[in-house]
Amino acid sequence: MGRQVAAGPVSLWLCLALSLLTGSAHRDPAAPSGSNPSGAPSRRPRSYNHLEGDVRWRRLYVSTHFFLCIDSSGKVQGTRWKESPNSILEIRSVRVGVVAIKSVHTGFYLAMNKKGKVYGSKEYNPNCKFKEHIEENGYNTYASLRWRPGTAPCPGPHQQGQAPAGGQDTAPALSTHFLPLLAS
Repeated sequence: MGRQVAAGPVSLWLCLALSLLTGSAHRDPAAPSGSNPSGAPSRRPRSYNHLEGDVRWRRLYVSTHFFLCIDSSGKVQGTRWKESPNSILEIRSVRVGVVAIKSVHTGFYLAMNKKGKVYGSKEYNPNCKFKEHIEENGYNTYASLRWRPGTAPCPGPHQQGQAPAGGQDTAPALSTHFLPLLAS
């Protein structure tokens, strides 16, 4: 009668080490360490789960020299007054790459309807979810997650401080680029 050893952490670790060693024995030694068997360079998987639920207080500075604000009636517009309380926005990560933007002072959420018009919503709903993308120039763009396939990125205020409908802007337009600045 032989003695049986219970499978514990040590034996599991040994099995894992053995499987890793046998897997590396079948790898081509001439292949670079950062490539997969097909020869294409492998990419490190990116995990941003630590950002989920992240809350940031920012002022969104539009490249047309306005700060995005949502007033007490829910109207989305721009102001040149940096200290406007309506321009302090809470940007909360809903999930990886998706944010909800809420005015800290008025409590309205930034939302976009099917036609691409931005407005303030008192209640959080699917129209309030935006896909956040960091552009090469350091600015951020926000596209409606719900209506994204048919609409342009979320527009910011034009030269007069009024926000146009989303369909009126295209991706490279300056009024769709936001620079998140720390709210002081």
